[in-house]
Amino acid sequence: MTKPILAFIVSALVCYFITPLVINLAYRIGAIDVPKDNRRVHKKPVPRLGGLAIFTGFGISAMIFIQPTQELLAIMLSSLIMVCMGIVDDTTPLKAKTKLFIQILCAAIVTWAGVRINFFTNPFRAETLVVLKMLSIPVTIFWIVGITNTVNLIDGLDGLAAGISAIAALTLTAVALFSKQYATATLLMCVAGGAVGFLPHNFNPAKIFMGDTGSLFLGFILSVAAVEGTIKGATVVAVVIPLFALAIPILDTTFAIIRRYLAGKPIMEADKGHLHHRLLAKGLSQKKTVVFLYAIAAVLGASSLLILRSDYLAAALVIIADALLILFGVKKLKILEEIKKKKKNFFFQAEDGIRDRNVTG
Repeated sequence: MTKPILAFIVSALVCYFITPLVINLAYRIGAIDVPKDNRRVHKKPVPRLGGLAIFTGFGISAMIFIQPTQELLAIMLSSLIMVCMGIVDDTTPLKAKTKLFIQILCAAIVTWAGVRINFFTNPFRAETLVVLKMLSIPVTIFWIVGITNTVNLIDGLDGLAAGISAIAALTLTAVALFSKQYATATLLMCVAGGAVGFLPHNFNPAKIFMGDTGSLFLGFILSVAAVEGTIKGATVVAVVIPLFALAIPILDTTFAIIRRYLAGKPIMEADKGHLHHRLLAKGLSQKKTVVFLYAIAAVLGASSLLILRSDYLAAALVIIADALLILFGVKKLKILEEIKKKKKNFFFQAEDGIRDRNVTG
């Protein structure tokens, strides 16, 4: 456990102390997020490019604590390409097709190096394996590109993507340690450390955004680490665990695709229908929305660890309990916001009454 913990600490400290330098760099090269439409929550220009600080913390820590292998070198090269694309995109927006091509290229590099989903257990017959054979490469590339974009899409509130990524990384770290995959666990702790070190600068009110530089890198590295640490395992939960660990971005993206398709809009067109937008529309503040989503991610992450040690029936009960807990949390939030609105209306009415009496007097 010593090496993963040290990797986390080094990554967090490097990211924390280098972020102010990245803020200055963002202003110099014009990587600034200027709110031009009502979809954006912030009201004033904020520098982006924060992902460069996360990647720097991750990279330095990984080079110190992880022994170089062909797979690690491919992961580092692909991550660097992804970050370079993010820097360009945060300065001068790239076309969606260009970004998708580069994402597929990065996924292909790590797949060629050996990061592949070769098989998984048949969920209907636990004693048999589903061997992907020739489908292994396209399925792995689809997984990596898909998860990369899910994290990118939830990056809509201060601290949201960084916190969710940190929770997912810590969840996958626990699974990797349980499976005695110490190199993968150390890699994930480098990711978690970078995200946590960035949060003090990124939490509301944010001094800097991670931008596509950060969200695409985090999505990419988490998707690759999930393949290395869990999906390669020959168990049913090998597929379920990363889905739980990354449930919020996966579900949010899935619903966004369905919503836009049914509305007859391009799938890649931005809107205000994301989960965090809906919670804000209910009256929650940015901080409350982010903390609430952190709590859901933590519960789902903890549940995935329970499922790891459970049989089918126990796993099903955990999933049902999670669903009920989330529904209860949403309902409780609605009740609290209704109470708050009633209090505000009461005070406004009281003030109006005082004014009326003063005018009459």
